[in-house]
Amino acid sequence: MASPPDTSKTSKLERYNSYVRRVNSTKLLAASSKLLFRVTLFFALILIFFFTINYPPITTDHPHHLHTTAHFLSSAFYGSGAAWEKQVRYSSTPRRPHGFSVLVTGAAGFVGTHCSIALKKRGDGVLGLDNFNSYYDPSLKRARQNLLQKHEIFIIDADINDSDLLSKLFDIVPFTHVLHLAAQAGVRYAMQNPQSYVKSNIAGFVNLLEIAKAADPQPAIVWASSSSVYGLNTQNPFSESHRTDQPASLYAATKKAGEEIAHTYNHIYGLSITGLRFFTVYGPWGRPDMAYFFFTKDILQGKSVNIYRTQDDKEVARDFTYIDDIVKGCLGALDTAEKSTGSSGKKKAPAQLRVYNLGNTSPVSVGKLVAILESLVNVKAKKHVIRMPRNGDVPFTHANVSLAYKDFGYKPTTDLATGLRKFVKWYVGYYGIQPTVKKETGSTDKHPDDSSSA
Repeated sequence: MASPPDTSKTSKLERYNSYVRRVNSTKLLAASSKLLFRVTLFFALILIFFFTINYPPITTDHPHHLHTTAHFLSSAFYGSGAAWEKQVRYSSTPRRPHGFSVLVTGAAGFVGTHCSIALKKRGDGVLGLDNFNSYYDPSLKRARQNLLQKHEIFIIDADINDSDLLSKLFDIVPFTHVLHLAAQAGVRYAMQNPQSYVKSNIAGFVNLLEIAKAADPQPAIVWASSSSVYGLNTQNPFSESHRTDQPASLYAATKKAGEEIAHTYNHIYGLSITGLRFFTVYGPWGRPDMAYFFFTKDILQGKSVNIYRTQDDKEVARDFTYIDDIVKGCLGALDTAEKSTGSSGKKKAPAQLRVYNLGNTSPVSVGKLVAILESLVNVKAKKHVIRMPRNGDVPFTHANVSLAYKDFGYKPTTDLATGLRKFVKWYVGYYGIQPTVKKETGSTDKHPDDSSSA
């Protein structure tokens, strides 16, 4: 009788083939899962990208609600690529022999725009930085950006606290100077949002100085302090030698802190630093939160304007300074700034440290300001005289600018009536209003000395 066929080998082969199929199936499933996950993640990122671009952050109706334009990724996203670096280099390259290469922070701001154009016109390289926050109407900042683009000035939309971006910019461009104007402005808003002042005016300034100290070469720095640092000082006119340890507002305190921080970085790291104390700057392309600006708006719209008087029934007065005079002061400070003495964060020798008043030397009462505006727009203001609230504002400012005159020839030449006429002409043109504006007359020259009076 024949023996049955041996099937053991066949069974083993079938089990082996089954095992191989299961392994391959598992590998295929795993590979498919990974691929599906990556494809899903990729499309999710694309959706987030387009959502971010097409739908801005939700904000409240509060006119001073702050937000900064959100970027999709980090500075590595918008601060990279050959085309972007080419724009940065082109804008930063001077067109005159021995010209400066200047990083202007807050370049889309009021003073930043005017200074950037003045520097570019004389042949310096200018690169702007601005976060376009909504403390006041960002569309005005975007309009200034368009104006700067016509002068081939590139503005990077970013925050001063972005260390990675700032480091990248200093790697790309050997800046000779920094004009640091980025700040959270306004005295009264500090009572509503104090953290914004600490973040911008203190943390942002420190971040910039940290990057500058490590740069090779280190740039010379000119930055915007404020006449607000004089606070409760009662000596007049305000001189750089007067005490500044009694700030009347948080805004003033952050600017005073900035001056002390500047001293520290100058002393330890050899940074050349010049602080400029601005006195109530006004003019075309100005800030809508300033009195002269919203007075013009309210008078033209038939709304009442608040005329403040002090608690002891005295007139409030300001040393109004026209923007062109401030620009001359900023450029004078840049031109006379000595080179920093540090290298890669190490001080080699003592470095220049300065602070100057930039004002008009002729305080004018708020009532007189309103009277000039009434004359220029041919509309009678509805005045509402009230006591000044205890919100940090000071009743009187008056600049002694003799030190700036001595060191770089600073001499204000525009009186308030002339400056306001130029502002109103810009205002009605920008907003498409057609009042009758009086013809322009000449400027009044003044010698900046201690005896200037209202």
